[in-house]
Amino acid sequence: MRGVAALSLLSLALGVTADLSESNLKKFPDVLALSHSFNPIKDAYWTGYPHHRRTPFAVSPDGKTGYIAYLDASETDVHVQQVDVNTFAATGTSVTVAGGKEAGGLVAHNDGFALLTNEAMPSGTSGAPPGNTPVPVLYRYTAGKQTWKAWLGGPDVKGTEGSAASPDLNGDLAYSEKSGLYGAYFVITAYSGSAAGHFGDSIQYVGKDGKVSTIQGASSNWGCSHNTGIAFEAADEAPFASVCAEDQGAIWLNTKSLGMSSNGVKISNENTTNGGSGEPMGGMSGSYSSLARFGEGNKYIFTWVSRGAMDVTENTWMGSGYTHVQNRTNNRNVAITMLSDKFTKVGKQAISEVGAASGDSQIDWLTKGGNDCSNAHAATFGTSGALVTWEEISNPICDYIAMGCRGQFAGTFFQHVDANGQPVGSPFKSMDAFVAGDMATIGDGRICWPYVKMDWDLSQPARGSASSTTKMSFACMSLDGASSSIASTSSSSNSTSSNSTSSATTSASTSSSTSSNSGSSNGASSGASSNSASSNGASSNSASSNGASSNSASSNGASSNGAASNGASSNGAASNGASSNSASSNGASSNGAASNGASANGAASNGASSNGASSNGAASNGGSSKGAASNGASSNGAPQNGAPQNGAPSWNGPGSNAPSWNNPSNGASWNGWNGWNGAWKDPSPQGYEAPSDNQAAAGGCAAAA
Repeated sequence: MRGVAALSLLSLALGVTADLSESNLKKFPDVLALSHSFNPIKDAYWTGYPHHRRTPFAVSPDGKTGYIAYLDASETDVHVQQVDVNTFAATGTSVTVAGGKEAGGLVAHNDGFALLTNEAMPSGTSGAPPGNTPVPVLYRYTAGKQTWKAWLGGPDVKGTEGSAASPDLNGDLAYSEKSGLYGAYFVITAYSGSAAGHFGDSIQYVGKDGKVSTIQGASSNWGCSHNTGIAFEAADEAPFASVCAEDQGAIWLNTKSLGMSSNGVKISNENTTNGGSGEPMGGMSGSYSSLARFGEGNKYIFTWVSRGAMDVTENTWMGSGYTHVQNRTNNRNVAITMLSDKFTKVGKQAISEVGAASGDSQIDWLTKGGNDCSNAHAATFGTSGALVTWEEISNPICDYIAMGCRGQFAGTFFQHVDANGQPVGSPFKSMDAFVAGDMATIGDGRICWPYVKMDWDLSQPARGSASSTTKMSFACMSLDGASSSIASTSSSSNSTSSNSTSSATTSASTSSSTSSNSGSSNGASSGASSNSASSNGASSNSASSNGASSNSASSNGASSNGAASNGASSNGAASNGASSNSASSNGASSNGAASNGASANGAASNGASSNGASSNGAASNGGSSKGAASNGASSNGAPQNGAPQNGAPSWNGPGSNAPSWNNPSNGASWNGWNGWNGAWKDPSPQGYEAPSDNQAAAGGCAAAA
């Protein structure tokens, strides 16, 4: 909870039964004039799909001052602006932290702020990472002047695994006034020692004096593997509450374990691939406001998005206690869990029983349906309740397992939840108020956050969008004026399938690239496959029918040129002559595409790799062990289903001129969190069994019953 101070008695009273509506949401469009340009769009890791570029926001303990941090549009220098918490207009002079590469976390004080960022170490620094790779660093500013600076990585912060840098932080910063400690949790890659070239995460604590403190049972130099989602919140003393999403099959409450040990607290089973976990806490630029503390008490609420889990099997590479699961749905829904304290999950943990048919029976769902949900965040109204928010895509096209989806933006949703984790009333949606920065609780009971007023297009990859703006908007949610009601979870937005896009006037000048071949135009595929490709001008050559189930029967005629709809069904049921027995995704390629899903080095004709491309090009009819991928899930960190599903184009890297995907085990590939830029750096020697059922549930992202 990035805010403090006593809440009004009115807010506390309403917090029990308030049913939120549009009248509780107050927007301040384009209210803050920025001193420098800002690009509000961040490419997602691997897919290039657009994410909101995080703008950290925090409010001082006395409730009088707000601070917002943002990365310069040049992607170097972080600017911090003081704002009035009533009008959100600028006050004072903007502070520039030169060299910063990411606005990674912000704490507001009555006399200034602390900022988590990453930057290259000074030239000539002994033991610095090569190539000016950024290193995490914490700044403290008082009255606009730098008070101290503490490096949180590099040669002076060395664990047993080696020295670490952070090309992308994707983390968060928290502060405890009672302990006088800052806690920072962020992604790292080791550049020396036994873990060189691998990715993990780090938790570091810094005192008020700017000195890094190594605290037994709290500090960590190497925690969760390829952590693609960090949740971090203050506690009265170290360790602070923490959650990680790793790439081996689970989300962990790791306050005590500091990592992903199998005797830790497992919140959720997730279908993952090396380097990807489904972006449960937002993925790139999303690790904020997903874990929130109720006032100054012991309780917390955590929210994430998940595809659910079924068919639990052992993760043989990791060993006893670790599991793999298959996705229950192709799209993601919103889940929450309550913590009675920073170490303890309320209710059952996620199951680790090998052979169990269900792997998600412990989850409390806020939504259940076929819309894809993302960008889930939470903040608390003091001790009385919480606000959970998320975005939805209608008719989602989920090209990659363990990644995000694309489709038509269907709104930002807001759900009131009581202090016991029960939904209060129904969610409502806004088409023009996004959550793009930290949700801070202000002393008068409001929860406020920043965003950029813009047309929010989620139908295609951003591919290095050159959007820029010099205006920032804010929105606040208040319980005041809310209607009293009995909690109900039966209603939801079936209207989320609306074809309307954001009605907001674009204040950011957007220069986005066109969607690549084979996706349906406007992201508006028809929900069920039936003798036609997709609505609104479906593209030929593998146009998906979006929602046609794979794993047995492709839809009838959903694509031209013999390409199977929805990635071609496995087990020999492709339409229009698609290759049988694990036909390739991206449409079963014609002109002699390999059947049996066994194209070596991803070489299927017409660029459609055969849903089964595996490490070293050795797919074995879709089934494999320790190095041969099943259903396209290659070992050594390759994404599952080699070529994209649902008729999407062949993967060409997040940049328009990046090399084509070509046998990830031994070829050019991902270089950590910065995207496609060199050699594959973290090949864990495991075979991974991809889920065989990626069928999306039908209907909208309805509120859970």
